[in-house]
Amino acid sequence: MARPDKAAGVSELVDSFQESSAAVLTEYRGLTVKQLQELRRALGENATYAVVKNTLTKIAAEQAGVEGFDALLTGPTAIAFINGDVVDAAKGLRDFAKANPSLVIKGGYLDGKSLDAAEIAKLADLESREALLAKLAGGMLASLSQAVYLLNAPLSQAARLAGALQAKAEQDPSILAGGAGEPAASAPVEETSDEAPDAEAPAEETPAEESTEA
Repeated sequence: MARPDKAAGVSELVDSFQESSAAVLTEYRGLTVKQLQELRRALGENATYAVVKNTLTKIAAEQAGVEGFDALLTGPTAIAFINGDVVDAAKGLRDFAKANPSLVIKGGYLDGKSLDAAEIAKLADLESREALLAKLAGGMLASLSQAVYLLNAPLSQAARLAGALQAKAEQDPSILAGGAGEPAASAPVEETSDEAPDAEAPAEETPAEESTEA
């Protein structure tokens, strides 16, 4: 490869490493062009599958700050650069490799951390992001339903109590003055001669003192 083309190839790989959330290195020896096309479709729209040169990939990985690739860059290499759901892409690679043993998953990286083939297989066994979100949404709806039930029960009881009090108040307005349909307690009047009670003494002063002593 001429030097300008080599530099362009390295730059393109560096961009792919930096823009992707994960990458999986594979060996595609024995796969036909048609099978490679099928693999690209299996990975979906959020992943690209590119045949690369080991020497250029090693340089690009170093420039992108990706470690742990040197030992994996042997034999015919192709990389799946993943920009979407990593679990879905890992499942696509695993299922395709089961149907086409010529595809060998060698390792990769996720969020800057290197992964071996076994760790990628574990990723493929996880539930997809959509499935986890669906479960989370279901759990949140169930919790909200319980919360609504718990809130509505006391509120409905309070509404019934308020309605009952309002109806009773309409029948006996004295309830609103603090009485419960009964006349308020008043201080006993001493039997005296025709003298009027002291106008300055509040009528309910004595009950207040009695209740305080009680």
